[in-house]
Amino acid sequence: MTYATAEQVIERYGAGTVQLLTDRAGAGVLDQDVLERALADAAAEIDTWLAVKYDLPLFSPPASPPEVLTRLAVDIAVYRLAAGADLATDERRRRYEDAVKLLERLARGEASLGLADPPASAVGGVKISRRPRRFSREMFLSAAEEPIP
Repeated sequence: MTYATAEQVIERYGAGTVQLLTDRAGAGVLDQDVLERALADAAAEIDTWLAVKYDLPLFSPPASPPEVLTRLAVDIAVYRLAAGADLATDERRRRYEDAVKLLERLARGEASLGLADPPASAVGGVKISRRPRRFSREMFLSAAEEPIP
């Protein structure tokens, strides 16, 4: 399950840029398969970070993913596409690094996706119990004072 669609990548970066990033055959057209693969790879990268803190999947269609994850998925996918097409720029690298930093913060619980936390479990608390002591120092000392028959 991806966090962004091809249309969202085009909306954020423009059709011309996305066509340059995905046109591996040099045909001058946007390669939908290359773009979908990049979005799936971005989702997998995001999931590796989020699985530390959240139960996956975070949403089920027709629900939409959190907007921040859509932005991160687009930036990660574009960075990966640019590297594959020799169109990497400092701006794309910075956006990717910023995305990874945010994912790290989400995994550590320092940032929030705004999702409702699951309710605390009523079960699972720790209870410590033990048997009564059979021997103690006092029992030993009182037994030593008794005469032996």
